[in-house]
Amino acid sequence: MTVNTKSKVMLVDDHAMIRHGMAMLINMETDMEVSCEAGDGPEAIEIIKKNISIDILILDVSLKSVSGLEIIKSIQSLNPTLPVLFISMHDESVYAERALRAGARGYVMKQEPRNVLITAIREVLKGNIFLSKSIQEQVLKRIAVRGYEQEATVNSLTPSEFEVFHLIGLGYNSHEISNHLSRSIKTIETHRFNIRTKLKLRDTGDLIRYATKWFADQ
Repeated sequence: MTVNTKSKVMLVDDHAMIRHGMAMLINMETDMEVSCEAGDGPEAIEIIKKNISIDILILDVSLKSVSGLEIIKSIQSLNPTLPVLFISMHDESVYAERALRAGARGYVMKQEPRNVLITAIREVLKGNIFLSKSIQEQVLKRIAVRGYEQEATVNSLTPSEFEVFHLIGLGYNSHEISNHLSRSIKTIETHRFNIRTKLKLRDTGDLIRYATKWFADQ
């Protein structure tokens, strides 16, 4: 009898077409297969609660209603040994370090060639951390030269606040951020207020200037 030794992969992404594309890509490999999928954080939590056999979780950073950087905490409380690999449209130079701080074992941008995702999965399954070489160098440089106080201040933002902070830095207004993240205007405005409070900024203009400069320095 042939024993199935393929690694079991779980996909969590709120775009069905992206999940389908990743599943096709992964299932072409001889050493891994997609065993389950979820379209959002709560659905992923329910699947994990059922103790389904999963060897690695591939998680999108930007999920509807809540950030993947927040969902990972609930996932790891249920299964502390389950390795998580983040995928995202967000710039790796901005989110990779934050993903690792949240407990992820790697970060892959969705724009990368197919072989990068497969390589990342295999590396994480081996117990290694996967980042692109250029980002590894950037992270080390940032740790070495950036002022501790500034870094600690931005790191005080919650994952959802950081997503909003990032989009502010890219020039999005509140309505655009609301549409982009599929969250209410009230929620976005609350995040903006909290960000300004934590960063000790006086008004919206200060917030926009600070966010724009912070991300330009990444």
